[in-house]
Amino acid sequence: MSDNQFSPDRARVAARQLSAEEAAQIQAQFFTQVYGWMAAGLALTGGVALFTAASPAVQAVIFGNKFVFFGLIIAELLLVGFLSARVFKWSRGQVQAAFIAYAALNGLTLSVIFLIYTAGSIASTFFIASLMFGVMSAFGYFTKSDLSGWGKLLSMALIGLVIAMVVNMFWTNSTLNLLTSFIGVILFTALAAYDTQKLKQLAFIGVTEGEEMHDNASVLGALTLYLDFVNLFLFLLRFFGRRR
Repeated sequence: MSDNQFSPDRARVAARQLSAEEAAQIQAQFFTQVYGWMAAGLALTGGVALFTAASPAVQAVIFGNKFVFFGLIIAELLLVGFLSARVFKWSRGQVQAAFIAYAALNGLTLSVIFLIYTAGSIASTFFIASLMFGVMSAFGYFTKSDLSGWGKLLSMALIGLVIAMVVNMFWTNSTLNLLTSFIGVILFTALAAYDTQKLKQLAFIGVTEGEEMHDNASVLGALTLYLDFVNLFLFLLRFFGRRR
């Protein structure tokens, strides 16, 4: 594995040298891998969350000590950071193992929603989130419009959302909570389209960097869309979730 980072410029040059049919085929194959890894990650997260919610012993370990719970969250953040920064330097096995580990850790922490909301409302909200994500991801994939201009606005909105949520952890204002929930749904719905279109350029990494880099890029793409979907689902759950 080369220590050189992936160059978007090389990918764009490679894409221009391909016919429209060849480019479309490469992108389709890439997104098959991306969505496959994303689906596997979501399935693992859901399975771990269900197992944890059904096991009082595991719940006692995770939620019985706040240091354990927050330690898991910190571990998730560190793992995502390392994976995003090292995805083009690690081996294929390391990247895939890191993604699987993150999905499993996320399942442990997200199991708390099964203790707060009814299973029926979680299932219905998951369906709504899947439908919204699917429509917007398809829009990002097929639209001829350039969505790159959304980048700065979405980044600023994300930073503002995080700040508002941190403030509300101490303020606990119901109006601000409703506002952040609404903004969160809009933001991650838009990110589903924006990130999907952005990943279309990443599909050509295999042309310039080789098969292993291509596989690593598909995991990075899966992680990106996985995070968009999970956050969209969690914000929707604030509206559609029925508490126990």
